[in-house]
Amino acid sequence: MKHYSLLVMVLISLTGCTKTLTFENEVFEKESKIPCKKDCPKITIEVPVAKNIPVAADSINKKILGVLKEIVYFGEKPSDAKDYNSLVDSFIASYEEMHKKFPGETFAWEAKVKGNIEYQSDQIVNIKLDHYTFTGGAHGYQGFRSLLFNPETGKTIFCDEIFKNEKEFKAFAEKEFRKKYKISDNANINSTGLMFENDKFQLPQNIFYTTEGLLLYYNSYEAASYADGPKEILFPYEQINKYLKFK
Repeated sequence: MKHYSLLVMVLISLTGCTKTLTFENEVFEKESKIPCKKDCPKITIEVPVAKNIPVAADSINKKILGVLKEIVYFGEKPSDAKDYNSLVDSFIASYEEMHKKFPGETFAWEAKVKGNIEYQSDQIVNIKLDHYTFTGGAHGYQGFRSLLFNPETGKTIFCDEIFKNEKEFKAFAEKEFRKKYKISDNANINSTGLMFENDKFQLPQNIFYTTEGLLLYYNSYEAASYADGPKEILFPYEQINKYLKFK
């Protein structure tokens, strides 16, 4: 197992505070010891770890670990790992246990997570998790996860909390989404092959603050099939500032 720190520090200024919340990317990885010729089972997790302001940092770090335990697991329940070293151990242990039972059917397990600070301001911190897992089957699963935090307290900011009026923004976003994907205003939202639940437009589970604007990102299966891939739409801030609580 390897665990090392990258010399990358992200500083986020906090209004009225003498200290700054810092993030240091740390990498945790492990490979199975079962002999293999190629595509040996491996897990690599690189995440920004919050430091310097204990209460806020602890809250952020616990949230990130909790999300990764949901992403990187095999079985009916997420891992009960207490830290990242335990999490990578758990993933490899699950592979090796499965390999013992079905040696001819398990191969090339893989998990990769790359986290980074997507956006930062005095009001909000957005951490993006780019993740991929494969534990058998026709293909693996790749997706993006957005985690939003209050930089002063470390508390999670949920997507519905970033809008002054979520209903108004949703109506605006649907009009723009229909324009981008060429769906008539009078047609059902799924008329072109999309897969919105109950045939009604919904905001995505993951919304990103970026330097260019607010990104609505629908992972595969959320609004379309795996074959059709993820869907997204970007709104420049000058277009939607009136809807946002945080900038």
